[in-house]
Amino acid sequence: MPELLIHSMSEFSEIILGVLDTSGARNIVEIGAEYGGNTTMLADFAAERGGSLISVDPAPKPEFLEWVEANPNVSHIAKPSLKAFAQLSDVDAWVIDGDHNWYTVYNELKQADAICKRDGKPLLAILHDINWPSGRRDMYYAPDTIPAAFRHPYSYDGGAVLGESNLVYQRGFRGHGHFAWAAHEGGPRNGVLTAIEDFLEEEHNSGRELGFAEIPAVFGLGVLFDLDAEWSARVAEAVLPYHQNKLIRTLEENRLRNYLRVIELQDAALQTGLAA
Repeated sequence: MPELLIHSMSEFSEIILGVLDTSGARNIVEIGAEYGGNTTMLADFAAERGGSLISVDPAPKPEFLEWVEANPNVSHIAKPSLKAFAQLSDVDAWVIDGDHNWYTVYNELKQADAICKRDGKPLLAILHDINWPSGRRDMYYAPDTIPAAFRHPYSYDGGAVLGESNLVYQRGFRGHGHFAWAAHEGGPRNGVLTAIEDFLEEEHNSGRELGFAEIPAVFGLGVLFDLDAEWSARVAEAVLPYHQNKLIRTLEENRLRNYLRVIELQDAALQTGLAA
């Protein structure tokens, strides 16, 4: 039986592989391993072009590591992303689907960009979870790793609900102890999309223009790229039909509202069972 909530970056496979192919990418770094989904897709793409895939994830599953051992063009760095960049070079494309909070994503972009500049490569970054619920609200897998100055008050128990800034309790989209949400939505330095926008604004103020497409489906996909790249016009043409597409955004909101309703029904059934 298929999962009720689609969530994988692999749902964007046609777009992602199209962008990678158009840009001529061979060597790819994926932040946040998704064994059996996006990672295998990227590994196959890189292998077909004589390139490599480096996966960065501090806590991969054992079966993922077995798969890495069986694929000579794939390697793995078992570190948080911001501690792994020192080991990276010659990267054509960055696929970012790790910790969904402002501090991590902003600094991932800064470090990826610095490596590209050092190595004479144009920046191409593909980022997941740029829309609700992480677009304007930090999510923390390990809150203690985020410096206090950049960490919002958070809760492992509160749930996120569309249209409500504050968390709600015993309902909503929540992590059940696996991750924490920032206590409020919006405001400075909060969320993945905010991190991207802050990076773009900083580069714009320095006189550099970057392209950015926002695809509002399956929690949101962002494609960020150097406009000076030889392939930039072709990438822009490929992603433009999806950029902030009103129909796609409406369908995504409807999907999320339906899923939140399913969570409500599950919560109600659980409470009924406990009361019986």
